[in-house]
Amino acid sequence: MTVLVIALAGVVGLLYLHFWGETPLPLSETTVVEVESGSSVYRLSQQLEEKSLINSAFIFRAYGRLRRLSGVIHAGEYELTPGMTPADFYRNLANGVVLQYTVTLVDGQTLESFRKTLRQAAPKLVNTLDQVNLADLVKSWGESRPSLEGLFYPDTYVFRRGDTDVSVLERAYQRMQQQLDDAWTHRENDLPYLNRYEALIMASIVEKETGVAEERPLIAGVFVNRLRKGMRLQTDPTVIYGMGERYSGNITRNDLLTYTPYNTYAIDGLPPTPIANPGRAAIEAALHPAPTQALYFVAKGDGSHHFSNTLEEHERAVQEYQIKRRADYRSSAP
Repeated sequence: MTVLVIALAGVVGLLYLHFWGETPLPLSETTVVEVESGSSVYRLSQQLEEKSLINSAFIFRAYGRLRRLSGVIHAGEYELTPGMTPADFYRNLANGVVLQYTVTLVDGQTLESFRKTLRQAAPKLVNTLDQVNLADLVKSWGESRPSLEGLFYPDTYVFRRGDTDVSVLERAYQRMQQQLDDAWTHRENDLPYLNRYEALIMASIVEKETGVAEERPLIAGVFVNRLRKGMRLQTDPTVIYGMGERYSGNITRNDLLTYTPYNTYAIDGLPPTPIANPGRAAIEAALHPAPTQALYFVAKGDGSHHFSNTLEEHERAVQEYQIKRRADYRSSAP
């Protein structure tokens, strides 16, 4: 009789645990629970009971043992929503279904801008960049360059609370390698680049020269034509990059005449490194420049450019759009 009672109690207990596990948690609104690294099911159950997210820490642990779901518990932030059951929560714990966040590294920004963006993602993203030598770290990834500029692919990256900014940058580096490898493999023939790094330098210049997507291949075509003819690139974004903190929003004639390794009015060929982190469209443009005879272009004032084949045509265009800009300025002046 005693054995029967014990057996019956065991069956009732199992049925209750099963029913409990499929009963929604006592939630009236979405709640986030953080499971710290190294945390145990026991510690988590106490935490949940203290916050009134479950009605019994003991039953929570018993259910986990019954369903063999308590052996693995992944750290991270978990979202508990109204209607979720303990069984759902345990499955999320076992599979590491944690909250995810995003950070966007914008096309054409510099590495320093990327670092600022990553700092702003704190506290969800752990900031460690200021404590490491990034150059040594990138070298350990297999890259040894005079500058880290241009080596990180601009994109939106997903991360979990507790991930580091270095881990995001490493993914951005690996993505850039993949994108550049693919684009270089399928490049046009007879381009004036010694290697894919020079193509990356060109892509960074194209990225900074225009915000009009359809113009990128034309801009690249002009620069490729100039390289082939031995003409200097004479592009303002390289001057600005070379000026560094001296740049205050305007370029003077003296700036154009002042030598820096990046001043393409003063140096032949490409600058020594990229001047920004280009996106895929700029990389494609650098490796698939538009077939054009143009050697010059001038900004129209609306974000687009006028392209010219000859210096005479270019000078007329410069005069035309400079006059137009002055007229637009006068009409908008108070």
